[in-house]
Amino acid sequence: MQKTRLFTLLAAAFPGLAGCAAIDRDANADALARPAGLQRMLIKTDPFALTTFARIRDPGQPVTIYIEGDGLAWLSRTEVSLDPTPREALGLALASVDQGANVVYLARPCQFTARAKNPTCGTPYWTGKRFAPEVIASMGQAIDQVLTQAPGQKINLVGYSGGGAVAVLVAASRKDVASIRTVAGNLDHAEVNRLNKVSPLSGSLNAVDVASQVARIPQIHWSGMADRTVPPAIAERFRQAAGSACVTARTVPGATHETGWKERWRELLSQVPGCG
Repeated sequence: MQKTRLFTLLAAAFPGLAGCAAIDRDANADALARPAGLQRMLIKTDPFALTTFARIRDPGQPVTIYIEGDGLAWLSRTEVSLDPTPREALGLALASVDQGANVVYLARPCQFTARAKNPTCGTPYWTGKRFAPEVIASMGQAIDQVLTQAPGQKINLVGYSGGGAVAVLVAASRKDVASIRTVAGNLDHAEVNRLNKVSPLSGSLNAVDVASQVARIPQIHWSGMADRTVPPAIAERFRQAAGSACVTARTVPGATHETGWKERWRELLSQVPGCG
């Protein structure tokens, strides 16, 4: 019963799961990245190999880093996916719209990367341990490697859905984060799962628990007013936990968990996070 309920939640976030096997997810990602000048790379960290798409044109400017959502965790109501690569990578779609000089997309562990190159991968890392300490550490290592192309620069973090949680958790252990933006961010997975009546994540850190640690970083958390998967109350809950004028929660009319974002992203991105 718990798996059935969890699949229902994921199906709301990723419509058409049953037909996704016919989608060439790598080709879809390449089609998004190529026109934007984003080049595919593989970054080796401990313990994961992470797929990235990057465009570094001016090493003297900050780097904006996009972090993907949770991807395809389940194939059916009872069957866990063997490959969490997203059917339609919304985090990458947002990155493809960004016209900044330095834009980097980070897939989550086990997405877009063959198992042979990523032997650590296993289903816990896209189910209960999706925000495990080793996942967050791996993403931080990947960012460090990206910054060798723009040494000494600040970073702006953008996270979609579960990638929003990763962005916050990564920021909590860094001193070089200039801003955080999340889109439909799962900033309190315990509350999200409670609202959706699914089992809590086992072995995962929770972004809301570090809200006070990142409270001085300028940030905007966008929620879709029609999002039934991660409703606007989650971003507001995080804002209250942070208790800072640097943290803003905003809603976007008509947007759901997975629609209404790419076409608005250029305008939303022009809204600069600030304090006060």
